[in-house]
Amino acid sequence: MTATLTPPRTGKPRPVSPLRAELRRGLGPWTGAAVLVVVLVTMYGKGGWQGRWADTTNLLHVAAGVFCVPLALAAGCRQGGRDGRRGTAELWESVPRPPLRRLLVAVAPSALWPAAGLLLAAAVCLLSTWPYVSAGRPFLELLAADAATLAASGAVGHVTGRLVRWRLAAPLLGIVGYVVLVFSAYAENATRWLGPAGEHAAHWDRPVWWYAPASVAWTAGLALAALLAHGLRPARLRPLALVPLAVAVAAASPILRLPQDEGPWRPDPALARPVCDDGVPQVCVTALDAKLLPQVSAALAPLNARLKGLPGAPVRWVTGPHGATRPGDVELPDPWEDSVRGRLTRPDLYRNAAVTWLFSDTCETGALAGPAAERASLVHLAVTEWLAPTPEDYGPATTGAQPYIGRLRAKSPAEQSAYLTRYLAADTCDPDEVPFP
Repeated sequence: MTATLTPPRTGKPRPVSPLRAELRRGLGPWTGAAVLVVVLVTMYGKGGWQGRWADTTNLLHVAAGVFCVPLALAAGCRQGGRDGRRGTAELWESVPRPPLRRLLVAVAPSALWPAAGLLLAAAVCLLSTWPYVSAGRPFLELLAADAATLAASGAVGHVTGRLVRWRLAAPLLGIVGYVVLVFSAYAENATRWLGPAGEHAAHWDRPVWWYAPASVAWTAGLALAALLAHGLRPARLRPLALVPLAVAVAAASPILRLPQDEGPWRPDPALARPVCDDGVPQVCVTALDAKLLPQVSAALAPLNARLKGLPGAPVRWVTGPHGATRPGDVELPDPWEDSVRGRLTRPDLYRNAAVTWLFSDTCETGALAGPAAERASLVHLAVTEWLAPTPEDYGPATTGAQPYIGRLRAKSPAEQSAYLTRYLAADTCDPDEVPFP
């Protein structure tokens, strides 16, 4: 029996890329996973952001800036001090590769994994928002700028870990970064827009086109300057680090000239334009909430049936940043505040809030004083409860107004319309003018 011999392999083993090897080991993958979990848990815990792109983007921005940047700093610092803890720093210095190239390969996990974790979490959140939005677009450029900020934070943390060989350097750097970010987010000047945690809550705005590129240049310029200052050899080449530093300063200059309150955000007329139904009174919401219009109209239908055709009744119910702009306009509460995932959760409560806004006169101090003030207040409450009763599980008791509510309900439809006409024509800030049912 003759044994079959397998000839030895003559091919050379496939070389492993140093960058690929670095990306697959160490804290990098764990940092990316931690960023993903932190962002998703934060978004899930907050809730209420599915329905408007601005809310989704803003909460992602805050979660990345407040929680993930300190995490990237600490993890990068820990990763950067790895060779110092192992005592292999001198061994790496003897490798025949340019120092800057070695540094860039070593920094890659600290920079790329946090950015990848944020982008994956953002993709999940944007996909979960997409079915419920009515208009607008996600601000992808701001999310890209946030990812660049995380990458820059990881790089700066890595360089810090190489320079400061202290075991507590990583957690201390993360804590300091968190404190600085929180204070910068609430700064009463334009520096709040330099940090990655500046919050903006206006729903009908959009960022100026140059803000995201300037933010990338600002954070990336600082990180690249730190990398060049640490990795360039010989020492005479280190002044080249001033080039990205100058770019960072130049990018920060227009950001610092932004208005303190509005920052880089400007009104978007396309989002604020009214979208109306065909009812009487007419119900108008902004294009941002167009999908909610049928539900808002249905919620206000019983109220509109009582107000239709009465002198002094609203001509239009309007909501949005511009408010009432025509005679006969009455502002509505923001329907988004009472909706979850594109559904108006409490139509009865929303209808009651609309009536409250209808009769919310701004009276001078002391106007509602005098013998008839208490009685007039009960009449106001009775008319509100008659038109749109407060849900039983919400709001104060209406015991004192029950007699007036009973009288209103006992009237015939014609008598109810006549009384409501007199009530709408009265000056509700003058108790003596309020008609009693």
